Amino acid sequence: MEREGNDCHVGDTSLTASLFDDEASVLSSTFLLDHVGEVTLTFHEDRLSWKLVGPLDNVATEIKLSEIYAVDLNDHGSIYISSLPPATECLLLGEDIQMYRFTVHGFIRSKNQPSQCILADYTFGHTNLQMCRKWVNQLNASLKREVGRPKNLLVFVHPRSGKGNGCRTWEAVAPIFSRAKVETKVIVTERAGEAFGVMSSITNMELNSYDGVVAVGGDGFFNEILNGFLSPRFKAPYPPTPSDFVHVVKDNGYSLDHDDDEIVAETSSKKEDQFPLISSPKQFGSRISNLNKAAEFPVPNEWFRFGIIPAGSTDAIVICTTGTRDPITSALQIVLGKRVHLDIAQVVRWKTTPRSEVEPNVRYAASFSGYGFYGDVITESEKYRWMGPKRYDYAGTMVFLKHRSYEAEIAYLDVESDEINLTSKRDHQGNLIRAVRSSHISEKRICRTNCNVCNEKPNHASVGVCSLTPHLNSEETRWARSKGHFLSVGAAVISCRNEKAPDGLVADAHLSDGFLHLILIRDCPHASYLWHLTQLTRRGGNPLNFKFVEHHKTPAFSFTSSGDESVWNVDGEIFQAHQLSAQVFRGLVSMFASGPEV
Repeated sequence: MEREGNDCHVGDTSLTASLFDDEASVLSSTFLLDHVGEVTLTFHEDRLSWKLVGPLDNVATEIKLSEIYAVDLNDHGSIYISSLPPATECLLLGEDIQMYRFTVHGFIRSKNQPSQCILADYTFGHTNLQMCRKWVNQLNASLKREVGRPKNLLVFVHPRSGKGNGCRTWEAVAPIFSRAKVETKVIVTERAGEAFGVMSSITNMELNSYDGVVAVGGDGFFNEILNGFLSPRFKAPYPPTPSDFVHVVKDNGYSLDHDDDEIVAETSSKKEDQFPLISSPKQFGSRISNLNKAAEFPVPNEWFRFGIIPAGSTDAIVICTTGTRDPITSALQIVLGKRVHLDIAQVVRWKTTPRSEVEPNVRYAASFSGYGFYGDVITESEKYRWMGPKRYDYAGTMVFLKHRSYEAEIAYLDVESDEINLTSKRDHQGNLIRAVRSSHISEKRICRTNCNVCNEKPNHASVGVCSLTPHLNSEETRWARSKGHFLSVGAAVISCRNEKAPDGLVADAHLSDGFLHLILIRDCPHASYLWHLTQLTRRGGNPLNFKFVEHHKTPAFSFTSSGDESVWNVDGEIFQAHQLSAQVFRGLVSMFASGPEV
């Protein structure tokens, strides 16, 4: 480095190697790193590294290209120097030097929470403007070669989600999308069901112009968008049911049609931040029937992905797919084009009440569907919406004190496999049998980044919708039943981790293994149920290790209530169903996420 007075000239004239070419030659130059000092900056095929000319501890020395989301050429300005070689330290240390600059925008991992990403900017200064431009152009050219990064996104913002922070949350992360040069069409919802209406009525031609859809809100808001996307586009048979399952309907083999009028009747009295599937059939219905004529939009779709920026009450889907409830982390995983597949459950209501006509109505769930305690909590919480997210704690306490049980019959497909870890079974007479588990089977295989379970390929080849239900095609399947009085019936698609249940309902549930986790809580003493719920709140707890708890991994189940009222909680929203069936589609949708760092 040369100096003249207080002017610092860094690497004035030449590069130590040519620009990145077919032989992957190295690009290297000397720069001043803001708030650090003089460094030798080197560009590699997959990363950017720098070596301090003067030693300094606790300074990052490289960043992978996959962790860089933007590179900007800045105006001529100040570089603050905190470390220089001894020859120049006495003259320049602690001073601001005017230079041409460019900034590399990336992230580092939190030391306390490995899944959380913290924004990290590195500003390099040089006296030669052309030198800065060459580096910016080279880095941006490399970033364009990064596979899977989105260029155009449709964004829905729920202004009243959670604590009413939807808009502020989006404003906080919007600069990340701008720097990454991702175009965003932002829709701030103003009324009930607007997101469902837009997603169900948007033409396939317009949908093909986007790389994905982002929901700024909670699990219920994402569920609304998901149902709007799938309901007119995804054709699949209804779930399998036992031969004596009582429903008579003309089934053409597909679950395409939804009864929008019925959905409106269910949800018209709800407020903005609740899930009404659609607010006005007249507004959107005329467009839905013709939207597939202009262009095709295949489902599942490998390229098209969904993203969630958490702003809800629990944000369980975000925690399970990214490992943390952090808007910055979610935004970074979206702009960096991360991808993970997610199972989706198809829930079909056949009868609303015992005296209702048989009329199938389909919903899709990405996290959880529950009856009994779970349905009562969501129903009770509607009385206290003014309390915000705290209403769930209050409603849960009130429902727990009532300790109601419900008579019902559940049938589920029992798939014989070593991978299936049953906490308990019942024989044909309904007697409880504790499962005998060997040590290697009892080990929990937790879902994580690059999860082996989720990435496993089915043993048999199948095409079309059958490829999404590999466990239904197994020859070793049979219907098993549980009947009696239940405090709750739950079907978890994913682990459903959240801040109150750090391990979720089922710690070893996976994002994309093609199984539902059916959890049946039989009637039991009040104190025993309290101990079960307490185990859910503990990291490393064992909430399934009780005699009154049944846990079954299954690809499909059916449910029939013996009472007059039957309310389900489907992804946090009310769903009345006296009789329903459900199945799971493996990896039906893709998410902008990488899975949790464990």
